[in-house]
Amino acid sequence: MFVTEELRTQHDRTVEEISTAVSKFHQRGQKFRIRHGSTNSTRQTATKGKHFVDTGPLSSILEVDKSRQTCLVEPNVPMDHLVKFTLAHGLVPLVVMEFPGITVGGGFSGTSAESSSFKYGVFEQTINYIEIVLAKGEIAHCSEDEHQDLFHGAAGAMGTFGVVTLLEVQLRPAKSYVETSYHPVTSIAEAIETMQNFTADISIDYLDGILFTKNHGAIIVGRLTDGTKENENPRTFSKAKDPWFYLHAQEIIRSQPNTTSTELIPLVEYLFRYDRGAFWAARWAFDYFKTPFNSLTRRLLDSLMHTRVLYKAQDASSLSATSYIAQDLSLLFPSSGDLINHCTQTCNIWPLWLCPLKPTPHPTINPFPASGHGASKLLLNVGIWGPAPTKRRSEFVAINRDLETKLSVLGGMKALYAHTFYSESEFWEIYDRHWYDALREKYGATSLPSVYEKVKGDLGAKRGIRDRVLDVRPFGGAYGALKAVRYRYSDEYRRIRRASPT
Repeated sequence: MFVTEELRTQHDRTVEEISTAVSKFHQRGQKFRIRHGSTNSTRQTATKGKHFVDTGPLSSILEVDKSRQTCLVEPNVPMDHLVKFTLAHGLVPLVVMEFPGITVGGGFSGTSAESSSFKYGVFEQTINYIEIVLAKGEIAHCSEDEHQDLFHGAAGAMGTFGVVTLLEVQLRPAKSYVETSYHPVTSIAEAIETMQNFTADISIDYLDGILFTKNHGAIIVGRLTDGTKENENPRTFSKAKDPWFYLHAQEIIRSQPNTTSTELIPLVEYLFRYDRGAFWAARWAFDYFKTPFNSLTRRLLDSLMHTRVLYKAQDASSLSATSYIAQDLSLLFPSSGDLINHCTQTCNIWPLWLCPLKPTPHPTINPFPASGHGASKLLLNVGIWGPAPTKRRSEFVAINRDLETKLSVLGGMKALYAHTFYSESEFWEIYDRHWYDALREKYGATSLPSVYEKVKGDLGAKRGIRDRVLDVRPFGGAYGALKAVRYRYSDEYRRIRRASPT
C-alpha cells in the first residue's frame, strides 16, 4: 500500500474548497461547469465565463493496494501517469484508454471503450468507488454498498450529478509484453464474425479490429506474456522512427494476406499504440495542408503527431465542429454489418475501428446499458473518424444526423464525447429520461446542466466572425497548428512528457 498523510490532507482540503464553491453556486441558483484543464472531446465546449468549478489540483495518486489490486486516484490523473505508477507495483488497470492524456475522471464521466472492454466493459465498469461533491455542496461516497443508484448513474453522465473528486480503480497483474496477432479479413461480414468468435476465447486479453476498406481489414488479438521469442526484437511505436500502428497493421496484412502474423509489443507500447497519429486522424492534417504523407514527413513532424498536441490543434481550429466526423456507434453484433454498410454509402470514411464491449447491467445514460439487449450479449463499437465528404455546414450536420437516425433504427447507442445532433425529443427517446430526472431530483442535481444541455450540437445558431474566418481554409487549420506548436514547446507539455512512461 502507498499513501502519504500529506497527499491525503491536501486532497481533503481541495475537496472542501470545491464543496464550498459548489454550495455558493447552488445558493445563487447558478448552473456551473467543471474546468479541469484538458479535454479529449471532439465537441466544441464552453470555456469562457465565471460559472466554473476548478478541479485542476486533483491530479495525484493517493494509494495502491497490492493485496486488493486497486488504486485510489484523483480524477485529473492521465492514463500514462497512472500506468507508470501502477506498473511500479507490478499492476495495470483493467481498461486503459489508448490516448495517454485521457484522465481517470474523464474516462468515468465520459465513457471509454478500449480493446479489453470485451472482457471488462467500458472504463467506468472497472471503478469500485467514487467520492463526489453533489450539486448542493455535500460530499458523498458511492459504491455497490453505498448510494448504489448514484454510483451507477454518475458513470458516463458527463458530470451532471456533481463533481467526482476521487475514484478507486481496479487493477490486475501486469506482464512485460503483449503477444499481438494480426488476422486478415476480406469482408465486413468476415470481420464481424471473426471478432465475435474471438470474444469467447478466455485466453485473450485484448481485442480490436481495423477495416481499411470493405474488403481489407485486420482483427488484432493480444495476450499478456512475460516471455520473448529467441532472436525477436519487440516492436515499438512511440519513437519518431517507428511506424504508426495502423499503418504497421495494414502493411502486415497486405504483405501476408493469407497468414496470421504475430509479434511481441512491450505492454506500455501496446496500451498507447494509437497515440501517434491519434489512430489515423492526424492523416487528414497532411491532406489539409497539402503535405506529402510518407515516413520522412511523419518523422519530421513527429513532435506534433501525439494526441495531447493534436487535441490542442483540434480545439483551437474548430474544424471538428464543421468538417470532421467523429462518432463511436455501438450496437449488437448482428446489426453491425448493416450499420457499417450504411456508413460506407453515407460518408465513405476509412479506416473504421471495431471494438467489442461488454454492456453494463445497470441503468446509465451513457454508454450502453444491457436493458433491452440482455447482459450476456456483447456489443460492437464502430469508430468513424474522418473528414466529411462536404464543405457545407448544413450537409455536415445532415450526415451526422443520418448516422444517428440509422443507429436509432438499429437499436444502438453512441458515445457522447463526440458530435451529438439529436433534437431534445429524439435524445430522450433513446436515453431514459424518467430514470435520469428522478435520480437528479433525488440527489438535488437539477440545478446543474443536464446531459443533453452539455452534449447537444449547434444545429442552427449564428456563427460569429471569428468562427466564419476559421471555417475558411487554411485559416482554421493554421490557427490550430500554431496553438499546437506553442503547446508542444510549453513548460506544461515538457513536464507531462517527463512523467510519461513512453
